[in-house]
Amino acid sequence: MRMRRWFGALTMMFLCWLLLAGCKKSVGTPEDNAAVREEEGDDEEEIHMIGFSGIDMENPYFITFEHAVRELLEAEGYELITKDPGTDQEKQNTQLTEMIEEGIEAVILSPVNWEEVTPALKKLKESGVKIINVDTQVKEMDYVDAYIGSDNHSAGVLCGEDLLKRCPEGGKIAILECPTQNSINDRITGFEEVLATAEKGFEVVAREDTGGEFARALEASERILAENPDLAAIMCGNDQLAVGAKTAVNVAKLKDVLIYGVDGSPDIKKELKKHDTQIAGTAAQSPINMGKSSARLAINILTGNSYEKETYEEVFMINKDNVDMYGIDGWQ
Repeated sequence: MRMRRWFGALTMMFLCWLLLAGCKKSVGTPEDNAAVREEEGDDEEEIHMIGFSGIDMENPYFITFEHAVRELLEAEGYELITKDPGTDQEKQNTQLTEMIEEGIEAVILSPVNWEEVTPALKKLKESGVKIINVDTQVKEMDYVDAYIGSDNHSAGVLCGEDLLKRCPEGGKIAILECPTQNSINDRITGFEEVLATAEKGFEVVAREDTGGEFARALEASERILAENPDLAAIMCGNDQLAVGAKTAVNVAKLKDVLIYGVDGSPDIKKELKKHDTQIAGTAAQSPINMGKSSARLAINILTGNSYEKETYEEVFMINKDNVDMYGIDGWQ
C-alpha cells in the first residue's frame, strides 16, 4: 500500500515538472524566448530602394516624370530616393555616389552631361547598382542595364516637316540646342536633315548652346533677334527653351517668327490655344507613360524578370489643329 502511495506521488511530481518546463517557452526573459524573436524577425519585409536623378527637378517634364515613377514604385512597396542636380553634372555625380552609400539597388538616371557622367556610371556598376538610363542617353552605354526614351530623332523630323509646309519659300533659322544632352542633339539632327531636303533653302543664321535652361534660352534669343529681325523660325531642343524664345519674340514685338519645341508641356499647349501665338507646334512625348515604364523596368530587372534592353516611345505633333485632343491642363 505504501509502495503504491509513494509511486503515485512520484508520478505527480514528474507530471508537474513537465508542465512547468513546457510553460517556460512562452514566458520569461527575451533569452528564454529567442526562437520566437527569430520567427518575428523573419516576418519583417525588406525595403528595396531605387534612386532617381533627372537633369533638373525644376523642369516640369522631370517633375511629372518623377511623380509617375514614385507613384508606381511606392504602390509596389519600393522606396524612391530623389536628388536634384540642377543641371550641374559634378553635383549629379556626387549625388549618385551618395545614393550608393544610402543603399540603392537601382537608379533611374537622365544625365546632365552625357559624357561627364561616365565616372559615376563606373562607380554605380562597381557597386552592383542597376542603371536604367532614361530620356537622354549616356555616351558609354555599356554601363547601362536598360534604356528607355522617346524617339528624339523623329521629334526633330516632325518639327522640320511642319516648317516646310508653313514656309515653302525657305528662310532664316535659329537653333537653341544643348550639345551635352544627346536627346536634344538627336532632335536638332532630325530637324536639320528635313530642312536639307527643301527645294528652296533654309539658312541657319545662329545656333546657341542654352544648357537646356530657360534663362539662357531667353538671353540667346534676344541676341539672335536683335541681329536677325527677319528670322523665319526658331527650333528649340525642348519646350522650356521654346518658352524662353517666345518671351524674347514678344519683347521684340515680332509676330511672324515660328517657334518649335519638343515635349508637349501644358505651358506650350496653352499657348497653342491663343489665336496670336508664335508657337507653331511641339513634338510631344509623355513623361507620365515613360515614368511608369521606367519604374516597371527597374522592378523587372531587380526581380529577375525579362525586359527590353532598349525602348523608344512614339512621339507626335501637337499644334493648333489638334491641341484640344490632348487637353491643356496637364501632360498627355
